[in-house]
Amino acid sequence: MNPALWISKTGIQAQDARLGAIANNLANVNTVGFKRDRTVFEDLFYQVERQPGARVDDNNAAPSGVQLGNGTRLVGTQKVFTTGNITTTGQSLDVAIVGQGFLQVQMSNGEIGYTRAGQLQVNAEGRLVNAQGLPIQPEITLPANATSVSISESGLVSVTVSGDATQTEVGQLTLANFVNPTGLLALGDNLFQETAASGAPVVGNPGSDALGKLKQGALEGSNVQVVEEMVDMIAAQRTYEMNTKVLSAADNMMQYLAQSVR
Repeated sequence: MNPALWISKTGIQAQDARLGAIANNLANVNTVGFKRDRTVFEDLFYQVERQPGARVDDNNAAPSGVQLGNGTRLVGTQKVFTTGNITTTGQSLDVAIVGQGFLQVQMSNGEIGYTRAGQLQVNAEGRLVNAQGLPIQPEITLPANATSVSISESGLVSVTVSGDATQTEVGQLTLANFVNPTGLLALGDNLFQETAASGAPVVGNPGSDALGKLKQGALEGSNVQVVEEMVDMIAAQRTYEMNTKVLSAADNMMQYLAQSVR
């Protein structure tokens, strides 16, 4: 079989995967706290017919070798954790993380999940939960007679209750950070999970160490840039077309050889 058939096939598969990542990015352009995906490719093994520097005679060595590539493959996808645009909502329970860090929630299986989506709400028991109803960790419970909620940049949660003009502290929001956030496992539902690649979480108050600060009444939008994704989509489409032309050319060459030996 003509090696070009296999090589162009790997190129087509690579661009198909790239287009899938672009489609997912565009689909989540309005998802709060979403981080865009980037595909990473690598070249496949080489067929070495002559080593670079191999001796051609007693006195001379080849300045270059003969190395024939065998295509490409998808080696991984990376989350790009740049900060998205901060949008003011005016909702007292909305918080945006300005900088590094993740809010922590307790998932249904008891494990801790991590999220950048700060659309907080209050459940029937008065606990702070995320949009899926998962309780924020550490747990914070608001009194039933609370008339207003204040969340400071350092994550301190205070409330004003009816009949009392002073504010009462009810809890502390903390953030978790990772040495390698791109190693987190994306679970969907705006949630990430710790893995061996991400390292253990480092938990602290917002604004301390390398952690970002909280901004009440605002949300962090997706960091997807529509124009950039559209340009990438056009480039992927053209690269896909070029690989299909190579596939067609290799097929025509094999067809010509088959007809010539009849």
